[in-house]
Amino acid sequence: MTKDRITSEVARQNADSRFRRAKQREGEAQSAYEEQTKRQEAERVKTKRLRTLRLAKEAADADLAAQAKTSGENAPRKSVRLVPKKQNPT
Repeated sequence: MTKDRITSEVARQNADSRFRRAKQREGEAQSAYEEQTKRQEAERVKTKRLRTLRLAKEAADADLAAQAKTSGENAPRKSVRLVPKKQNPT
């Protein structure tokens, strides 16, 4: 009887241990999924911002080219910078 009791206690401990490990893996998987979702959203936002800047630059370049064409000058050699340069904090 004592051997059966020890065996059932060991089996219960093993089952508890497996359950805790499964719960831990589930939590880690959920955290990884949330982190991946955040990274994907950040990439979408960044891509949208960069696309907007690119389209604005292309429109500005096209406008400059049209102005140069109507005024009879050569096409501009340098594109317009739409975003101000960052200043060094000194």
